[in-house]
Amino acid sequence: MKSIIAASLLLLSASAFAQAQTAPFDMSGERPPGASVAPRPTPPAQPPTAPVPVTPPVSVKPAPVTPTAPAAVPAPITVQPQPAPQPGATTNAPSQPKPRDIRHYLVPFSKFSLGGEYDRRSWSVYLTPEQAAAKASFTFAYQNSIVVAPEASALTVYLNNRPIGQQRIGSPDGPSAVTFAVPPGLLQPGANLVTFEADQRHRTDCSIQSTYELWSNIDPAGTYLSFAGGNAEELSSADAIRAIGVDGTGRTEFDIVVPALEQPGTTKPMLRLAQGLSVLSSMPNQIFAFNTASLPAAGPGRLGVLVGTAAELRPLFPELPPAAESAPLAAFVTDPRSGSPVLLISGPSWQAVSSAIDTIVSPVDRPADVRRDELTTERWSAPNAPLIFSDTSIALSQLGVKTTEFSGRRFRTSFNVAVPADFYANAYGEAKVLLDAAYTDKVLPGSHIDIYVNDNIASTVPLTSTTGGILRHLPIRVTMHHFKPGLNTVAIEAILTTKGDAACAPGSSADANARFALFDTSELHIPDFARVGQRPNLAAMAGTAYPYSRASEPTPLFIDRTDADTLSAAATLLGQMAIMAGHPIAVESVASPNTIGDRDAIFIGSISQMPATALTQANVSTASQASWRPVVDAQPGVVDTGAAFEQWNSKVSGGLLRGQITAFREWVGRNFDITRSSLQFIPGAEEIFTPPNLATLLVAQGSSPAGTGAWTVVTAPSSKDLREGLEVLTAQMNWPQLSGHITTYSSKTAKIETVPVTRFDFVPSTPWSISNYRLIAANWLSTNILSYAFLLVTFLLLIGITTSRMLKNLGRSK
Repeated sequence: MKSIIAASLLLLSASAFAQAQTAPFDMSGERPPGASVAPRPTPPAQPPTAPVPVTPPVSVKPAPVTPTAPAAVPAPITVQPQPAPQPGATTNAPSQPKPRDIRHYLVPFSKFSLGGEYDRRSWSVYLTPEQAAAKASFTFAYQNSIVVAPEASALTVYLNNRPIGQQRIGSPDGPSAVTFAVPPGLLQPGANLVTFEADQRHRTDCSIQSTYELWSNIDPAGTYLSFAGGNAEELSSADAIRAIGVDGTGRTEFDIVVPALEQPGTTKPMLRLAQGLSVLSSMPNQIFAFNTASLPAAGPGRLGVLVGTAAELRPLFPELPPAAESAPLAAFVTDPRSGSPVLLISGPSWQAVSSAIDTIVSPVDRPADVRRDELTTERWSAPNAPLIFSDTSIALSQLGVKTTEFSGRRFRTSFNVAVPADFYANAYGEAKVLLDAAYTDKVLPGSHIDIYVNDNIASTVPLTSTTGGILRHLPIRVTMHHFKPGLNTVAIEAILTTKGDAACAPGSSADANARFALFDTSELHIPDFARVGQRPNLAAMAGTAYPYSRASEPTPLFIDRTDADTLSAAATLLGQMAIMAGHPIAVESVASPNTIGDRDAIFIGSISQMPATALTQANVSTASQASWRPVVDAQPGVVDTGAAFEQWNSKVSGGLLRGQITAFREWVGRNFDITRSSLQFIPGAEEIFTPPNLATLLVAQGSSPAGTGAWTVVTAPSSKDLREGLEVLTAQMNWPQLSGHITTYSSKTAKIETVPVTRFDFVPSTPWSISNYRLIAANWLSTNILSYAFLLVTFLLLIGITTSRMLKNLGRSK
């Protein structure tokens, strides 16, 4: 009898335990009715090791959330997290296997922050037809500054210009995850616009300075689209290369396996394939990794590529399609080990493999003489930046700026435009912003509107009216000194102060009444500017891949060795240049500089294997082939040259005076743009550059031996440093810093330093015209002040002498 009772009790306890485990255990505390709480991701259930007693969860606190009641937000959108069963709930329904969710990461940056009182960022995400048709949800993780007032601050997410959710900003103590359901039919195959908009206010302060303390950081690893169903992971065509996306750090990686990698004939088709993949995806932080053994592990933002003949690939991929034995083949196949899609490029011979590569790359080919109208930037900044070649006016609505009413103290919005590689108007040119805006009578005199170009202030306009006003096409002159070839970012910032800000009464920091409005009918006007190429000019290479993007013949490419690191570095560099050029750049491998002649050329490799001729033409010391070695962390006796120079400068006699002179010279250059080079009649010769041991990558550009071509040298102490350095330099946030005639990068300090151009040559880029030559002369004379003064005095003397001679021959002599 006792055994029967014991067995019954054991059976009942096992049944109760099984029912208690059918629903996830909710550790959250009690919530007031209607409270808005950011949904948290539910961790996967772990198999229990012991029964867990079900008790009312009143003593367990959730993650800290600002204890303020949610205030009303215009057009509120309900956050729709996945419903979770209540604690202790039971169900008799049989458990159904959940379909695996596919994550597609969205943020194309390693760091993403929305700052100030108003910030808006947009970019496009490419989706396959299978992904667009699947049921989707949008998740992002964020953390904000502790001074952000949650009752007056909100983050809004848009998909294809439609708001899908709004979240109160209230996560100062740690990251919070928020999930919104994506309405069916909103996503589309191809490009989809993603927009984050932040409206933030300070808790207590009403000053302009306090607005710089407002920020919300979006975690790239916690921001993604989730697709229900395994078919969203399927790749069915080469067009799916555009949908590769990014990983949780904002990077995109192509893992290319080539068993015959070190054979000389494979270099040209591999680099063509790498550039084609770059242009197709157009992602901002792309890297390429070559190897000969096996595919690395698959994951988001990564695409495995198998390239080789059928005989070469069969040992690595036994399930090779039979069609690869007889004809060129480019198709997606499934890796049986990982189940991930792999791009297979094969054929019976390498000639067939090259033909298969052409089927992928040829759609993005573009003749060098066909002019494009925009730079492709939408993968990290939408819309694409229009290329402006001559006198142009363009409305801000076409540049992605929206009409906005603003109630804060510092309003800032930005847009992108691009100028060609032969832009030459940085010393005299002036653009105009024709501003349509309005401000109320609460705005005090002393408020102002600033225009920034590439984060450098270019113009300031004060607001002087005490009764408010409406500005209709107010012309604001913007110096073009900070414009550079390629992409340029222009920002409009309004600094607005009121009497209420000075008093800063409780609640005034969250005033909802608009005090300023910017209208998208405003325009940017860029006049005709001088157009002539310059050599050397690394900024032009970074902006539009000049001069290699305009070559009508293949560009000679010298690679010291065809190992995996060097080829990966070359593919990463050429892939970034192809994105800037808008098409793959045709290259041909050369074994010696003697076969290049005076054509434009690129040299990639370690410093010890670099031809001395190439280093000499780039004004890099040939002695660095033996002396340039990377600094080891534990290496003794390493001295910081800059710090040592400053220390000795203060020790020697006259050091203080010399420092004051240097400070005055820097002040004159910063405020009046007068430098030592502008006070020379003829620019001096370039000095020989010796890379410091602290640097781990060097990019230099010079002229060919006869001066008719541009030679670019990309080198490092070792092939490993070369690969790692280019992966950093080609990142979207670092690539615009490539300028001057030499740029160095140090992996120890993470600093990018440039050596400005001292002497350059003009390269004609447009048909001859008097107006263009006049603009070229105006810019050159504006840069060389003494030459301008000398010519001015010479012309005045000539006029005086001519007038004197004329007066002697006219009229009466007595």
